[in-house]
Amino acid sequence: MDDLTKLMEKMALNSQVRLEDIPTIDLYMDQVTQLFENTYHASKRNENDKVLTKTMINNYAKGKLLFPIKNKKYSKEHIMLIQLIYQLKGALSINDVRIVLEKLNRKIDTNQLELEPIYQHYIQMQDEQIETFNDAVTTLYEDVQAVLGELEISDKDYMEQLLLVTSFINMSNMYRKLAERIVDQIEETKEKK
Repeated sequence: MDDLTKLMEKMALNSQVRLEDIPTIDLYMDQVTQLFENTYHASKRNENDKVLTKTMINNYAKGKLLFPIKNKKYSKEHIMLIQLIYQLKGALSINDVRIVLEKLNRKIDTNQLELEPIYQHYIQMQDEQIETFNDAVTTLYEDVQAVLGELEISDKDYMEQLLLVTSFINMSNMYRKLAERIVDQIEETKEKK
């Protein structure tokens, strides 16, 4: 479990663009990418990976994942939306992300919604989910150890890794599939209107 704990620490799960990290003034694209790079550099899988690039942001804007940018500057609301996109695109297609955020973008752009309180709760929920994740990993690890105790195999280290990877992917797939079903509901609701 020590190795797994070290791997989880390297993931830097508590890295988030928090409200207090977002300047009150609008930012240029380079400042936005730097904010995300500074926030997520510890969680990158490889040192050369880019957290967020200018091309990504341009594609988000062109793909209508963000309400219109004014004077090449990104507002606090844009930064919060980019954070949501950053998280969502890890499991959903860009089209699904667009579907999820379309109504939110429209409400923000027409001043029908204040994003800040929603975003604050989103960050709080993520903090709580880290604890849930840590507990779930511990339980899964214990389950794998119980299975390994029943098997007569020579390469237990590899088998432990195999069972952990397949179990984590299975859990991830279940959550992703459920999220996709909810995206489908959002799309169906939109089409009925």
